[in-house]
Amino acid sequence: MPESQFDYDPENYDRARPSYPPALFDDLWAYLDPGARAQPATVEVGPATGQATHSLLARGARVTAVELGPRLAAFLAAKYVDQPALRVVNAAFEDALLPEASADLLFSATAYHWVDAAVRMSRPHALLRPGGVLAIVDTNQVRDDADRSYFERSQPLYARYWPDQQTYRPGPEPDLVPPIFEEVRASGLFEDVRLSRYRWDQRYDVDAYIALVRSYSNTFELPPDRREAFLRDLRAFVAAEEGASVLRPLVITLVTGRKA
Repeated sequence: MPESQFDYDPENYDRARPSYPPALFDDLWAYLDPGARAQPATVEVGPATGQATHSLLARGARVTAVELGPRLAAFLAAKYVDQPALRVVNAAFEDALLPEASADLLFSATAYHWVDAAVRMSRPHALLRPGGVLAIVDTNQVRDDADRSYFERSQPLYARYWPDQQTYRPGPEPDLVPPIFEEVRASGLFEDVRLSRYRWDQRYDVDAYIALVRSYSNTFELPPDRREAFLRDLRAFVAAEEGASVLRPLVITLVTGRKA
């Protein structure tokens, strides 16, 4: 896993990033072995500031959260300092010292694509007990008229700050199949592999949207003066052109598989 690109401002990240659909966790718990549902021993990969962690804990999971970014890990530990069911490990997932064949659930939300492809399937297979579950969640911005083509129309502004980069690609259709689905199936290490989708559109007022864009790694990579100039220009564009709000049409995908 590469050095964390989201470790620079945990407070803003925590404010800006959305949570995940309750129905996703309902379906995940129904998929778990009945004997593990009450208090599943869970390894969470890349929890950041806990956008999904709180839902795991609320359903009784005992969570070992493996977070690469030291600031994010410290923020998460402080956020849940009174939660004995959470242990935060500041390490790369590939290198974290974790007991093998001990987890009921290995879970990752919008982070697993950062894990080294060479161990993306073999490491969870080693950590899960027989019958344990791998669950990978992805956030997908999809094509939908609900966004009123905002993301395409805003590209001239982005081009001023990233002149040598393509910053806009049309999203997939809402019935997308994420690449990780076939990767889990093709590995041969997991059985009963399933794909579930959840519509999870997010509407942001101008302040919330600027906080979200500030949390993106490419925004942080701009020099500070240009970063603030870009965010000021983006704020003005959203206020003038969008009625002071932006809608992101999202489909959350859940891929589950059971250790063969």
